[in-house]
Amino acid sequence: MKSKELPKIYDPKKAEDLIYKKWEKSGYFNPDKLDLPKDAPTYSIVLPPPNITDKLHLGHSAMLAIEDLLIRFHRMRGFRSLWLPGTDHAAIATQNVVEKKLLKETGKSRHDLGREKFLEEVWKFLKTTQATILNQTRKMGSSLDWDRTAFTLDDERQAAVKKMFIDMYDEGIIYRGERIVNWCPRCHSTLADDEIEHREQKASLYTFKYSKDFPIAISTTRPETKIGDTAVAVNPKDERYKHLIGKKYEITFCGIDLNIKIIPDREVARDFGTGALGVTPAHSVVDWKMAEENDLRIKKVINENGNIHEGFGEFSNKTAEEARKLVIKKLTEEGLIEKEEEIQNNLSICYRCDTPIEPLPSKQWFVSVNKKIKRLGGKSLKEKSIEVAKNKKIQFFPNRFEKRYLNWMENLHDWCISRQIWFGHNIPAWHNKETKEIYVGAKPPKNKKEWKRDPDSLDTWFSSGMWTFSTLGWPENFKNGEKTNDLKKYHPTQVLETGYEILTLWVSRMIMMSLFAIGEVPFKDVYLHGMILDKDGKKMSKSKGNGIDPLDMIDKYGTDSVRLSLLIGSTPGNDTRVSEEKIESYRNFTNKLWNISRFIIQKNASQKNKNKIENLTLADKWIMNKMSNLIQETTRDLEKYNFSQAGERLYSFTWHDFADWYIEVTKFEKNQKEKNILLQMILEDLLKLWHPFIPFVTENIWSHLDKKELLMIESYPKKGSYWTSSLASGGINEINFNAILEIITSIRAIRSEYKINSDKEIDVMLNIENTTGIKSADIEKLINSQENIIKNLKTNVREIIFTNKDKDFQNTVSKTTSTGISIYVSLEGLIDKEKEISEKEKEIKNLKDYSDSIEKKLSNKNFSEKAPKEVVQKEKDKLSKALIQVEELEKYLKDFN
Repeated sequence: MKSKELPKIYDPKKAEDLIYKKWEKSGYFNPDKLDLPKDAPTYSIVLPPPNITDKLHLGHSAMLAIEDLLIRFHRMRGFRSLWLPGTDHAAIATQNVVEKKLLKETGKSRHDLGREKFLEEVWKFLKTTQATILNQTRKMGSSLDWDRTAFTLDDERQAAVKKMFIDMYDEGIIYRGERIVNWCPRCHSTLADDEIEHREQKASLYTFKYSKDFPIAISTTRPETKIGDTAVAVNPKDERYKHLIGKKYEITFCGIDLNIKIIPDREVARDFGTGALGVTPAHSVVDWKMAEENDLRIKKVINENGNIHEGFGEFSNKTAEEARKLVIKKLTEEGLIEKEEEIQNNLSICYRCDTPIEPLPSKQWFVSVNKKIKRLGGKSLKEKSIEVAKNKKIQFFPNRFEKRYLNWMENLHDWCISRQIWFGHNIPAWHNKETKEIYVGAKPPKNKKEWKRDPDSLDTWFSSGMWTFSTLGWPENFKNGEKTNDLKKYHPTQVLETGYEILTLWVSRMIMMSLFAIGEVPFKDVYLHGMILDKDGKKMSKSKGNGIDPLDMIDKYGTDSVRLSLLIGSTPGNDTRVSEEKIESYRNFTNKLWNISRFIIQKNASQKNKNKIENLTLADKWIMNKMSNLIQETTRDLEKYNFSQAGERLYSFTWHDFADWYIEVTKFEKNQKEKNILLQMILEDLLKLWHPFIPFVTENIWSHLDKKELLMIESYPKKGSYWTSSLASGGINEINFNAILEIITSIRAIRSEYKINSDKEIDVMLNIENTTGIKSADIEKLINSQENIIKNLKTNVREIIFTNKDKDFQNTVSKTTSTGISIYVSLEGLIDKEKEISEKEKEIKNLKDYSDSIEKKLSNKNFSEKAPKEVVQKEKDKLSKALIQVEELEKYLKDFN
């Protein structure tokens, strides 16, 4: 049967949605529906669930492109490949978005609506945004098993989260207690350490004494909190304060009575401020620890609204900023301020609303990371999570992130998992109204009237930390310590692919949760991609106007172009620059692949007896050897997560080796029957190699090859398919054919550099006396055997003449190949030599004048010292470029003469 002819132009807009529907209809995204051997190896990835608060952005697109590449690659290699989809309820983020939307549209707050009606609004919002996100995920060509779609707040995940909370509580891992937490006065909720962002700011550092009779001055940026101080900490090695350690002072500070004890602490920096630190236990994690070690009283100064507590006289109910101004005023009036200086420091802010964070004591639910656990062999969550990384049960790509992970885990504090928000997983706990007893269970106590449900919700990372195993059926698929069904088949997953910025937020918690729940790691590899930056290396943002909407780019250039722009040039752990120009360039490549395929299909090559190709030319053997190496190298690259390198190899082979060289050769070499078979063979394998990267255009082309099955489930190529009997007996000398290509390239370069019209024939003289890598005795024979190629591959050579170095070459230009073949072309009658020299000399003069003007500008101190660094650097780059051009032109004239 004949292949169907490809249309002249590939239109991704028309093709992509139809192809995706065909994939979905096939059911092949679900590994259970593939005809695989029972012992087929498994390969599984769970999609990091995107927050359903906003549309798809380029970071999501990069993640989808990488993971889909891995899944398609392994599916084609015969793995039982599962890519499990889902979305994240994102708790505090979602609640904030809906609150802002509600306020804007109705002028009402969540408190105006009440908990029940507000949550109805949240769920309405979710249904819309969730559908949008999943549709956008499909637009990226993601071959996810939609039959297994999960949501972090669906019924199955709610049951799993309850089970996990209860199990951890029963083991004593989860506890309720009062500790310093990060509190957002705007969100009215706690935040984890890694949910805090830091904004650099200028701040005032005040140095003062509490009172005139207090012996030590202290320095602080937050004098308003000092009304809650209970100690002053000094370094025990500090000679200035050694004699004061242990003494107590009763003083009045700004009208507030304080009892201050001088305590030693080795962590106090002797060279910061006065070397003495005012200790406010209620509003600093460090100070809280000092209070525990020194039995200090804890006085709460700031409340959950960010205001000063009752009981502090005229400061009460004032904002922290108002209280600060009042404290400074009083200290100034009393003459207690010794110094005020401006410093740079980092302000801790909420990652969702940018409100300054207040560290304050609060009764919350915590996960103990240091408690020894029987089921973990007597080790803590922290110890076990460190052990699996050190023992390489989990490997990080790039490896440098292992150090960051270990550093985070080694310094990890107990994890606060309660949030004071309405939306999210309810904490399965009840408080007795009278006895204050706590009951934890899946269902409320029988005498409900005596108990009140815990009002808090769980940290969203608690449920997403269970993602790898809860989505595979835990706890139903885990009985008596044994895995069954999907959990047995697909856990641990092979790789977690995510952004490096959530290594601590998510990755570390997934490891702890999986180790506790099923006693194994959640994934074997962690691949961390970087941020997507604009073409100038700047972070994309709406305010800067430099953001790129992936859906706009898909609409304009097609999904495959977007995918390639995110895969090629991207390396693990490093940020990637993406621009519309880059995306457009890969659209040009998909068009090139389409045209290559169209040419081959139009030749109507037969696929019969493709393993019995005997009459092969040197060019045939060269391309087959290239193809064989390409299969081996790209396979190895993808196995090692070198996606960009694999893509670059494929790009270079397709555009240059195959299209620019081999296809051009096929147009005039005589063994057309063999050429047609080989072209078809290479095209099919090339489509298979490219499919994980660019699935739409390759599947579209494949559909025109009259194949029974979809390309997505075809077998990935193997190197051995190109090792024929002819190759084995005749041998392959790639160096030989490369030498021919270098000769052709050099002739083309001479024609281009000296602007020799393409319709003018030229004679080429070759000196082969100094060749390396090829025997001199064989070189002339080789060139003669490939004379047809040399003359016809866009060189317009009339005659090839062999010569030697002693010959006097009149009015010629030359180039020498890497193998030592010198190529001479006479310019006699081909160009106007005097005109060419005159033009180049004029060009050199203009460039020198231009360089002089830049040098003059740079030597002017008003410019070089006062202009922005990037502007000065631009001028330096211009100068460097101009000088290089001058050097090249002068060399050109020297060679020309």
